[in-house]
Amino acid sequence: MDSVISNFKDRFASLPFGNINFNISSFVDILIVAILFYWLYTLVRQTRAIRILYGIAILLGLWILAQLMHLDTLSFLLKLSATALAVAIPVIFQPELRAGLEKLGRTQFVADLNKLRRTDAIQICNIIASATEVMAHQKIGAIIVVARRTGLREYRDNGVLLDANLTTELLLSIFSPESALHDGAVIVEGKKISAAKVILPLSDNKFDFRLGTRHRAAVGITSVTDAITVVVSEERGEVSIAVDGLLESGVTTQNLQKILIGHTKQGKKK
Repeated sequence: MDSVISNFKDRFASLPFGNINFNISSFVDILIVAILFYWLYTLVRQTRAIRILYGIAILLGLWILAQLMHLDTLSFLLKLSATALAVAIPVIFQPELRAGLEKLGRTQFVADLNKLRRTDAIQICNIIASATEVMAHQKIGAIIVVARRTGLREYRDNGVLLDANLTTELLLSIFSPESALHDGAVIVEGKKISAAKVILPLSDNKFDFRLGTRHRAAVGITSVTDAITVVVSEERGEVSIAVDGLLESGVTTQNLQKILIGHTKQGKKK
């Protein structure tokens, strides 16, 4: 048994990471790598990409096994696969990498409303909450995207540009079933409704079967940007809010107002 263990240690030591001398720098190195791997996992969990990540992990395990047991044929095949993966991974994980780099690049978790006075930011939140309450009561479907630090130009440009002052009446008019703009999302930037009838990216996450396209779009846009999205269900009149790719359903209009205002606390005060 001792000879087997000794042989295993010798083979492990022959690996590129087998002769590492652990010190403070090594601990910091491993900690940073662990954080990066956890960050990557949080980006891809509950998406189709997680299965691909599991497959890569299995291939990595096979490569370690091949090195330890000197499986030359398997090592050769895995080396060929590694070249293909190096090219394929950026393509496969493009949405997740884009979302992750965008989040990493944010200097602050501050709403776009920080460009406004505190009183103006609260007024905007009140307008959205007021319109949402009416639409929920009347079961009018709606999706309102509130921009923060991340620019939404690429999504805004695929809709109908408005650049109109944000009011409760305008929101109700846009989402009225008789309106030509009621399909799609409204983007609110600052004190303006910048665009309506906007097509948003859909999330691949698994949802309750009762949730429809609006909810998938709300999670989709908040997964790749730092926007806040409010959704009103046409079937049930239920209000939901999405932040950072997470959807909270069954939100009361009073709570919605508090949540929206809560995300402006770091903004500038009057």
